[in-house]
Amino acid sequence: MAKLEAKLGMIMDSVGQFFSGKDHLPYCDSDIIAGCEREVLEAEKTSSDESMQESLLRLTWALVHSKHPQDVQRGIAMLEGSLPGSKDPLQQREKLYLLAVGYFRNGDYSRSRDLVDRCLSIAPDWRQAVTLKKAIEDKITKDGVIGLGIAATAVGLIAGGIAAAVSRKK
Repeated sequence: MAKLEAKLGMIMDSVGQFFSGKDHLPYCDSDIIAGCEREVLEAEKTSSDESMQESLLRLTWALVHSKHPQDVQRGIAMLEGSLPGSKDPLQQREKLYLLAVGYFRNGDYSRSRDLVDRCLSIAPDWRQAVTLKKAIEDKITKDGVIGLGIAATAVGLIAGGIAAAVSRKK
């Protein structure tokens, strides 16, 4: 009996997680973003180009992990602007991953999946990218299930309306 209850509990938890829409990506608050912006300003004045690039990468990480859509969009724009200049595969992988996170946060799951696939072509076993890809696929599946449910409900309502109209005519 205890095993059955444990299995039912796991199923209920699984269903709950599916419909809750929670992903396991961290969020970043505005204080951290402000700190990263200050770091970029300081790096512009005093540091080397490499230090500046690291500061910008930290800022874009914070932006795409923000709860605010305007911050996420700003991070995406910064990353898209800097990606063509990335020659180092490791740096390119990081930027592709962060872009995928940004598009995931904005709800553009197909674009996010394309970017994470490009990231995985550079580093196939990178755990963060594999985890993000699973989260993307879960969101796409969830949206598909909800869409099918809405469509089935609409068809049922229309069929019910037609049946009611036909029965009234008789």
